[in-house]
Amino acid sequence: MTIDWRTERIASALRGENPTVLRRLDAGFAAIGDVQFLPGYSVLLADDPQVQRLSDLPKARRLAFLADMDRLGEAVERACKGLDPEFRRVNLEILGNTDGFLHAHVWPRFAWEPDDLVRMPVWLYPRERWSDGRFALGPRHDALREAIGAELDRSAGAR
Repeated sequence: MTIDWRTERIASALRGENPTVLRRLDAGFAAIGDVQFLPGYSVLLADDPQVQRLSDLPKARRLAFLADMDRLGEAVERACKGLDPEFRRVNLEILGNTDGFLHAHVWPRFAWEPDDLVRMPVWLYPRERWSDGRFALGPRHDALREAIGAELDRSAGAR
């Protein structure tokens, strides 16, 4: 029986079977989000599926995870800035209310977002945005994937 990578995101990343993974980082995996209503949305997955919260990690791994979050955030920022002149900023979040494993969200924000949402948390976007096939990750996001991956590679050389 084949297990869908969506039900075991970290385990599938560890096996090299998660198609959203962009790069392996020091304490996790940089992955592009399943939905792209804000193009460039990415997620940092901790590299241990048993870790539920940041405080579960020993201090050195915790700092490595946060450094990876910073690195992914900067890569998304640089890639989005290069691809969309209306890029504004990146929001970084560690929530963990839905998925029981440690992960961080990296949300690019844009000037073209609706006026009532552009300054609000992403989670206030209508639920349809999360399930509408128009925003599903697909081949049309390949250039974005490549740009974020290239920025992650560049940042690896700068460390």
